[in-house]
Amino acid sequence: MEDIGAEGHVKKVYRDAWRTIFLKGFASGDLDTDAYAPRLFVEKGLEIMVSQSYSKNLGLYGERVGALVSVCKDKDTATKVLSQCKRLARALYSNPPTHGARIAAEVVNTPELFAQWKTEMAGMAGRIDNVRNELKASLDSKYTEKDWSHITNQIGMFSFTGLSPAQVEYLADAMVESFKNA
Repeated sequence: MEDIGAEGHVKKVYRDAWRTIFLKGFASGDLDTDAYAPRLFVEKGLEIMVSQSYSKNLGLYGERVGALVSVCKDKDTATKVLSQCKRLARALYSNPPTHGARIAAEVVNTPELFAQWKTEMAGMAGRIDNVRNELKASLDSKYTEKDWSHITNQIGMFSFTGLSPAQVEYLADAMVESFKNA
């Protein structure tokens, strides 16, 4: 592995870390594997903030359940970060609903439920991987002139499409037009 201090490498690893932690468990199917990058940063003494959602990986879609974790170099910095987070939380939603958070806490704090959740996430990650492989195989057979490897070189629920900005704009405009004409 490259020196973690190399600026370009840190940006790439952090971007990849954010993607895998945001829906932790859906990238590789393993919580510890998906937590590798942020744990490495902490081990190397870096300050980090990590956002994590439980809305999809716990099936709590309407609950908006998640966490923002900050690892700071000292207590003074941690106090300042907490103060800013409290200011933002108060301004944005004041008193968020606790139903989803209670469900998430029950799952992660009950060994049997936690084990079941990990098994189900591994199954979902495997399904996502299978769908990616099937999509790539289908595209390879129909559009042989294009390289579709970006589909299977990625992991997790989300994917870069390989479309150019112009193609994305064309599709967005076509979607808007289809709704106008419906």
